[in-house]
Amino acid sequence: MAEKTKELVESWSFLDTVESNFRPLVVIELAKGTKEETIEWFTKRIMDKKANGGAQLLIKPLVTENGVENIYLVGASHLRLLLGAETVGLVKECSDNSMRTFTYSSRKTFKDFADDNHNFLTMAECQYIIKHELENLRAKDEKMIPGYPQAKLYPGKSIVRRLLTSGILVQIFPLHDREELKKLRHSWYGRVKVGYQPLDDIRCYFGETIALYFGFLEYFTFALIPMAVIGIPYYVFAWEDYDKYVMFATFNLLWSTVILEVWKRICAILTYRWGTLLMKRQFEEPRPGFHGVLGINPVTGREEPVYSSIKRQLRIYLVSLPFVCLCLYFSLYVMMIYFDLEQWALDYHKENESNFSSLMLYVPSIIYAVVIEVMNRIYRYAAEFLTSWENHRLESSYQNHLILKVLVFNFLNCFASLFYIAFVLFDMKLLRQSLATLLITSQILNQFAESLLPYWLQKRYNRRMKKRMCSQKTDMDLSLADQVNMEKEMGTYLGTFDDYLELFLQFGYVSLFSCVYPLAAVFAVLNNITEIYSDALKMCRVYKRPFAEPTANIGVWQLAFETMSVISVVTNCILIGMSPQVDALFPDSKMDLVLTVALVEHLLLAIKFIMAFVIPDKPRDIQMKLARLEFESLEALKQQVRAFQMQLHFPLIHHCLEVKQRAFNLFLCPLHTPMCANHHQENDLPFQTAWNSWSGW
Repeated sequence: MAEKTKELVESWSFLDTVESNFRPLVVIELAKGTKEETIEWFTKRIMDKKANGGAQLLIKPLVTENGVENIYLVGASHLRLLLGAETVGLVKECSDNSMRTFTYSSRKTFKDFADDNHNFLTMAECQYIIKHELENLRAKDEKMIPGYPQAKLYPGKSIVRRLLTSGILVQIFPLHDREELKKLRHSWYGRVKVGYQPLDDIRCYFGETIALYFGFLEYFTFALIPMAVIGIPYYVFAWEDYDKYVMFATFNLLWSTVILEVWKRICAILTYRWGTLLMKRQFEEPRPGFHGVLGINPVTGREEPVYSSIKRQLRIYLVSLPFVCLCLYFSLYVMMIYFDLEQWALDYHKENESNFSSLMLYVPSIIYAVVIEVMNRIYRYAAEFLTSWENHRLESSYQNHLILKVLVFNFLNCFASLFYIAFVLFDMKLLRQSLATLLITSQILNQFAESLLPYWLQKRYNRRMKKRMCSQKTDMDLSLADQVNMEKEMGTYLGTFDDYLELFLQFGYVSLFSCVYPLAAVFAVLNNITEIYSDALKMCRVYKRPFAEPTANIGVWQLAFETMSVISVVTNCILIGMSPQVDALFPDSKMDLVLTVALVEHLLLAIKFIMAFVIPDKPRDIQMKLARLEFESLEALKQQVRAFQMQLHFPLIHHCLEVKQRAFNLFLCPLHTPMCANHHQENDLPFQTAWNSWSGW
């Protein structure tokens, strides 16, 4: 199949150079003053045939009123995109409604495919294919980037990554489709409505990773509604009666387990429909920032930078770990300052007993919430710097270490004060007040910092750009050059990390201590409703369009949420054991109370893990479809093996049959004399070989 695809690319290569309807999909911006020989070499490598090590794409310079700038538009022919879809392993729907990996040879079997249907692949998929091809441009015999001797190359090195790290390539980003974006904005957040998000449309435009985040945000918001509905009467009718929160805490334990298990099933349904559940994981290349001495990769056999794992471990344990511990200590120190402020506000209220003094009781918590957000953001930059300095080879390893650092600090920074109030001070009233203040303040700050402020700044910039570029035009339709110049100045979306982190902390506020403050789920629902609209606005109006990234789940965040769910079981059990209602059942022995709470906690954890085991991660119909596809793949592989064996053995079988026939003729020959034998030895196969073959048959 690979050889056939290669032949197709070579034989149809002329279409990639004379494509009449050039459709710009991706923008490449080079640094100002980039040398001409560098530009010529880079564009030639992009347009070269695959057989010559190129990407076989279409590229054109962006022509503006000021002439040709260092901005280039990249596209591809329809055939090239179809072959690229097979290369990256895209999964599409077939005519029989099954999902299968796309191959060019079987293209006619896929739903909605036609040779003249250029919409068979979504624009996001086309841009993803181009990104894959650009990133897989590899150096061949070049020792350096032409024009830049300091930018070293070696065989197999990614050219695009070297250009990025050398500062020659400023950025690569996909273009927005203004018409499709307008339709998506209208159906997504253009009008306030009660209903589901257009996840399939989001996936078609932004890709599976972003669509899955919005799907999880929507699901989590709906999952919070039962907690919010139950929490309202608890808040209204039992404000100070913490004994009645025992049932609420018990429901919280079951709720936190069930929603995560059900999400796995919903995630499987979505990703199967989108095709990413079936996509094979590709071999990971070294991340762009990875550096080291040149060596041989034992897996691929290619030359690439090699860095000692011992040095990396020393950096992690001797530098990163102490720094994280120091930051955690500083966070605890700030927490103690917060408690001093709380005591000062309480003393002030006791002395004055006024409305102003009552408001002052909330000031320390508000200040502390702001400080927490500032510390989280500063620490995030430090964690990124440290994780990059650790020099991880793979992007997945880099992300895992970064997420671990950030989650540990954020968890302690956000929840340490609540644990201290609950289990050291035993002050449930202060716990409720602190939880409410931290939750509401953090939600307001996040909405302002992540959506409102960037939107306002981007709107101001767009207004100035439109005035400057459209002052001579009667209509407000921007040209392609104007669109590119406007989009290249927009902010870059850095991924779903911060969005999932915000939901993770919100899940902690709701699940860990919501039995003390039942309205936590109510505020979380209200925040998430506005979050859906603000994040949609951010994606469509504030940031450049991100490249689509296929994914089958929410990754390590699923484990993070499940870990938080386990911790919530422990905290809620302890809160239940601390309630006067339970404490009254053990008037004589506190040890019996502790042992009973520990036993209940272990039983609930056992129930939680049993529920996680009993509830399948994938629905039954999805399991059957996956099993059938695997069976068909194995059968197809067997047929290919048989066909290969037949092709391999057919010449040998033909030769043996020929030998047998000639030996048989020799045996029946009436002139079987030494002269005849000599005749056969001279003109036929060797006489002895014939007889040996005959005896073997």
